[in-house]
Amino acid sequence: MQQVIRKGLKEIIVDEVPEPVASPHHVLIRPVYSLISSGTESASIHRDSLFKEVAEQPSHLKKVWDVMKLAGPIRTIAEVRAKFTEYAVLGYSGAGPIVDKHSTIRDLSLGERVAYGGEGTGHAQTVMAGRNLVARIPDAVPFEHACFATLGSIAMNAVRTAGIGLGDVVVVLGLGLVGQLIAQLVRLQGGVVIGIDLKPDRTQLAEQLGADHTVTEPGSLRDSVSGWTGGRGADCVIVAAASKSSGPCRQALEIVRDRGRMVIVGAVALDLPWNEMYLKEIQLFMSRAYGPGSYDPAYEKQGIDYPITYVRWTENRNMEEFLRLIAAGRVQIQPLITHTFALSEAPGAYETVLNPGSGSIAVLLRYPESTAIPLRPSTKIPNSATHATASKSSLNVALVGAGNLARWAHLPEIKKQSNVTLRAICSANGVRAKSYSSRFGAAYCCSDYGEVLRDPAVDVVVITSRNQHHAAQAMAALDAGKHVFVEKPMAITEEECRKLVQAVSETGRMLTVGFNRRFAPYYREQKRKLAQRSGPAVINCRVNSPGIAGDYWMADPKIGGAIVGEACHFVDLMYWMLDSEPVEVSAYSLPTGNTEPIGENNIAASFRFADGSVANLTYCTVGTRTSQGERVEVFAPGVGVFTEDFKRLTVAGAVRLKKSRYWPEKGYAGQMSAFLTSIQEGVPPQVTARDGARATIACLRMLESARLCQPRKIDLDAL
Repeated sequence: MQQVIRKGLKEIIVDEVPEPVASPHHVLIRPVYSLISSGTESASIHRDSLFKEVAEQPSHLKKVWDVMKLAGPIRTIAEVRAKFTEYAVLGYSGAGPIVDKHSTIRDLSLGERVAYGGEGTGHAQTVMAGRNLVARIPDAVPFEHACFATLGSIAMNAVRTAGIGLGDVVVVLGLGLVGQLIAQLVRLQGGVVIGIDLKPDRTQLAEQLGADHTVTEPGSLRDSVSGWTGGRGADCVIVAAASKSSGPCRQALEIVRDRGRMVIVGAVALDLPWNEMYLKEIQLFMSRAYGPGSYDPAYEKQGIDYPITYVRWTENRNMEEFLRLIAAGRVQIQPLITHTFALSEAPGAYETVLNPGSGSIAVLLRYPESTAIPLRPSTKIPNSATHATASKSSLNVALVGAGNLARWAHLPEIKKQSNVTLRAICSANGVRAKSYSSRFGAAYCCSDYGEVLRDPAVDVVVITSRNQHHAAQAMAALDAGKHVFVEKPMAITEEECRKLVQAVSETGRMLTVGFNRRFAPYYREQKRKLAQRSGPAVINCRVNSPGIAGDYWMADPKIGGAIVGEACHFVDLMYWMLDSEPVEVSAYSLPTGNTEPIGENNIAASFRFADGSVANLTYCTVGTRTSQGERVEVFAPGVGVFTEDFKRLTVAGAVRLKKSRYWPEKGYAGQMSAFLTSIQEGVPPQVTARDGARATIACLRMLESARLCQPRKIDLDAL
C-alpha cells in the first residue's frame, strides 16, 4: 500500500509499505480523505539546518552524549547518521469505511463509515486504529468533513478544559485550524469570541464563522480587549498558537483578567513571570490531546473504556459529539478547507502547509477509489534496494519486532556474521519494517508474522517483540521448523515455559534466550575468578532502572513488569556464575496497588542455591538516572570481585586489580555470534530453553514471595 512518510528529517515521500494486520481491539480502515494536522505535523519536519536546530536546542547534544556513554561512539554515530534516512509516520486524522477488524471488535461492522484518530495511524491507503479512537459518521456528514473529527476533538477538549460559561469573554490566540474550530465551539458554549492572529485572512475567516471581534495588530491587542470588556480583561485566553518563544503566553497573561484562566493547546514555551501570575492569581490549564484517554494504553490500545458515569467526555465521545455538531450544521467545515491533494501529491501538500504565503488552513489528502486498491492486501514488500537472496550455504535470518534493541544491537551484529543473510524484517509497524529493511539490507519486509513462518528459506527467527508475545511467537517458529533466538524473558508464565521446553525437545530445533551478560567481558572474567572458590559464595546484585516506571509498557505487572521482564537477567547471571540451581527465594516489595512507584517492580530478594551459596538481588525503579545502573559483587573464600555497568571490574585479592573501559561492552556481539555458530556446527547453544524457563520461574516465585510474605521453593523438575 501507499503511505506518506517523512524520510530523514524533512523529506516527504509516498512509498510502498506492508499493509497492517488487525491486532486485538483494532479495526482496519480504507481512508477516503485524511487531514494534515498543520501544527503537529509541521513541527516534526525540520526544515532548518542541523546547526541551527542544535543551536536552538543544545539539549540534543547532551542526549547524543548520554547515549554515547551507554552504547559507545560507533553505534551512536551510526544511529545519528541513520536519522537522515529513516522513515517516520505522519498524520493521525481521517475517515473511511472499515474493511477488516479483529475478532475482539463486536460493535462495529465491515463497511461502516467511521472517522479515526490516534498517533501512528498516518496517511495511508489502509490504517489500523484502536476501537476507542474510531467514531461512526452520521449519514449527513461526508468523508471530506468527517476527517476533521480528531482535530475537532482536540478543540473540544480545550473548550471543556476552559470551563466556559454563558457570557464569558474568551480570547482565542492563534487562528490556525485548531484555533478556528475552538472559536466556533466557544461560541456554541455561549462565549464571546475574540480571535487573534497576525494573518488578516485568518481573522476574516474567523469573523465569517461567527467570531465577535478579531485583532491582527499585536500593538493594539491590550487596548482592544480592554475596550471590549469594559477594562476587565478576558475571562479566559486559549492559546492555540505554535511558537518556540513564550511570546504568545506572555500576551495571554497581559490580556486575561485577575483570577482569569489560561488554557494552553498549542506547542509554546511557558516562560511566564511568576510575579505577574501570582498578582493576578491566574489559573493555568494544559489541554491534553483529544480528552480523557489520551496516551493511556489501556484505553487506546486495549479498548478499555472509561465508565460514562465517572468520565462523561472521553476521547471517543468527544469525536462522536464533534461529528454530531457537523451533522447538525452547528460547526462549519467547508470554509476551512483551502486545499485538497491526491495521496500521490502529498509532498506538494506539505509544501503548501509549510509555505506561509499559501494561505492554507485545512489541507486534505484524497485517496484512490477503493476499487483501485487490491482486495488482497500486500503484507510483504520486497526490498528493491538490495539484492540479498536466500542462500543454502548460509543461515537465513528473519527478525520479528523492529524496536530499539533490534536497531541498536541485534541487526548490526547479524549483518557482521559470516555465512549469514538477513532475509526479512517483520513488524506490525509497516513503515518501521520498511525503514529497517532498507537500512540493514533485508530481502523483504512484512507486517504479518505468518509470512516469515511460511518462508521455507528462513532458518532462524530472532524475536525482539514485546515480552507478552515472546512465547507464542517462539512456539510458532519452532513448529514451523525454525531455530529461535528470543529476547528475554523467554516467557512470562510457567505454563509457557513448560510448552517451550517441550517444543524444543520435540522439534529438534535450537532455541536460545538473550541473556547477553553471559557474554560481556567483565562478567566472564568475574565468573572465571569465582570458579577458583573452595566453598559456597555470596553474591550481591543491585540494579537501578528508573526508566521502567509509570505508563511504560514494560512496567506493567500484568505482563511480568520489571521483575520478569528485566530482573530475569540477574537470576540467570547468578545461576551461571555459581553453576548451581536456585532452590528457594524470599522477597519483599514496596507497597503494591500504586500507579507510581509500582511496588511490584521494586523488590529486595534473597536466594538460596543448591551448593549452599546465597545471593541478594535488589531491583528498583525509584532511583535517579544519575545513579549507577547495576553493580554485581561476588564473595567466596579468597575471592572478591565487583563489576559495575559493564565498564568497571575490581578484583580484590592479594593485590587489588582494577580494570575499566570508557564505553560499555554488553555482550550482544558474543551472544549472537555464539548462537549462529552453534547452529552451523550443530552443537547445543550456550543458553538453552531450560535457562530461559529457570529465570522466568524464579522471578515468578520472587513475586509470589513478596505478595505472600513467605519463602517460596524454586522447582524445575516439572520442566
